[in-house]
Amino acid sequence: METMQQPTKDRIFTRYQVFIITIIALIQFSVILDFMVLSPLGEILLKKLNIQTREFGLVVSVYAISAGTSGIIAAGFADKFDRKKMLLVFYTGFIFGTFLCAIAPSYIFLLGARFVTGLFGGVIGATGMAIIADLFKPEVRGRVMGFTQMAFSLSQIVGVPVGWKLANTISWHAPFWLIVIYGLVLGVIILVYMKPITGHLTRNVEHSAIRHLKTTLTNRRYFFAFGTTVLLATGGYMLMPFGSTFSRHNMGLSQDDIFWLYVIIGIVSFILGPLLGKLTDKLGRVRVFYAATLLTAVMVVISTHLHITPLYIAAIINSIMFVGVLGRMIPAQAIMTSIPSPQDRGAFMSISGSVQQLAGGIGSFVAGLIVYQTSSGMLLHYDILGFVIVGAMLITVFMMYLLNKQLTTTQQAPPTLQTEDVAMAS
Repeated sequence: METMQQPTKDRIFTRYQVFIITIIALIQFSVILDFMVLSPLGEILLKKLNIQTREFGLVVSVYAISAGTSGIIAAGFADKFDRKKMLLVFYTGFIFGTFLCAIAPSYIFLLGARFVTGLFGGVIGATGMAIIADLFKPEVRGRVMGFTQMAFSLSQIVGVPVGWKLANTISWHAPFWLIVIYGLVLGVIILVYMKPITGHLTRNVEHSAIRHLKTTLTNRRYFFAFGTTVLLATGGYMLMPFGSTFSRHNMGLSQDDIFWLYVIIGIVSFILGPLLGKLTDKLGRVRVFYAATLLTAVMVVISTHLHITPLYIAAIINSIMFVGVLGRMIPAQAIMTSIPSPQDRGAFMSISGSVQQLAGGIGSFVAGLIVYQTSSGMLLHYDILGFVIVGAMLITVFMMYLLNKQLTTTQQAPPTLQTEDVAMAS
């Protein structure tokens, strides 16, 4: 790990660490927004491009599948280069892919543009997680994740509502143009102000990218974590793409109602995200994950069975559900950063991100097969989709229990068998 200025007693993070947290959060904001904006655009694209739910599900899943594929390929050399350079290269490609979405004239072109965007976007999150693991100690990573996940909330408060308005008043291309401009400005800031991150290179003894990929994939300690990651992705990718369509036609919300629904959800999660991060560090990652999963499962069942619903009730239900989602994401990501050895972090995060994207891509495609839009616009079988998601969550709880047991055993092993920072509150 690079030598950095030590925090004072009154500061948990140095100013540069605060800058890094902010940069990672802002990057995550653009990547998350690029995915989440498809949810409010769903209803518009179904009409404008004259497609069915099955085709729209493919628009979502092709991004995830290409992101998963590129993550596997990138894993072999993810720990061979300065993480800043890796971040800039893939973020540039992501912006280019989003530009192609902004000029897409047809469904087929948009499908190809989403594929290109995914090729680069899928590695960005993994690189960001590797940077966090390099620069922050395990005992504060829950807090770091809480702050970086504010990007998720910010996309709800600002990005998605603005994207929804732009799409309805100008064109469905407009939200993608907004992301392109934002990304270009942020890319320049990263280029100028972010320092190289090369501390992991001094520990890297592998010289072959293929060999590094193989050893990471076949590491028994990592393998179960990859399996756990598969199911963690299922819920969001299956529920998110059809959220606006369900809200509009099944719950009876107007376009303005949906705008304010996203704003309210975002504000609640923006406020509670850092608190969930602190609770994760204080109470234990697994405890918070269990409680949040139970809360999310209950709210998913409720939300997928709604019919005509007033805005205030929809806002309460969805806000609680998204708090549960954050409560799962923050501790899960904090756990995953503690698993790999320093020299494997980039590869581990890339593979983990890949299996997450691939699982999510399959999940969104399956969701498109489960739900069906009638001629009136209503979605059928959305309640069945909710039960499928809850089933995946329950299996994930069991797998997280086993992963926690495995990490606890590793933590109690002799020092020579431990990684640098396998530390976890049970």
